Amino acid sequence: MYPISKKISIGKKALLEKDIFTNDEISPSAIVNFICGDCNHQNTVEIIPYQSGYPIIQMYHNDQVLSKNELLKNGLATETSTGMQHFGEITVNNLPTLYFGTACSTCHSKYIGVFSYGEKQPGLTILNISGIWKYQELK
Repeated sequence: MYPISKKISIGKKALLEKDIFTNDEISPSAIVNFICGDCNHQNTVEIIPYQSGYPIIQMYHNDQVLSKNELLKNGLATETSTGMQHFGEITVNNLPTLYFGTACSTCHSKYIGVFSYGEKQPGLTILNISGIWKYQELK
């Protein structure tokens, strides 16, 4: 996993084996499998709560990587409901939202993943992956 600092364009969404993990499925980490759209290789990403990912605001602050509009239009995140604005203007499932960059281990295509993590209700901690998309850096 790595942060993305250059402007990018979003491509096709990869196929995920599973996109919602709860309680014990997250401890000590969630193993996420996705299929590369270019070579059909199954890739694995390990998300460790409170260690993996980078705040999504880093992407849209000053339109550094993507604009808020591009994040919303491509379905990476949604507008946060009024009562949850302390988590940011855009989130996944109204929870703290993070992103990561990764690459296919076979063909090295670049991918961006977006997920949220937190307590949705008392006794229910959830990790929700909005998806993993292929991306290309813009010149």
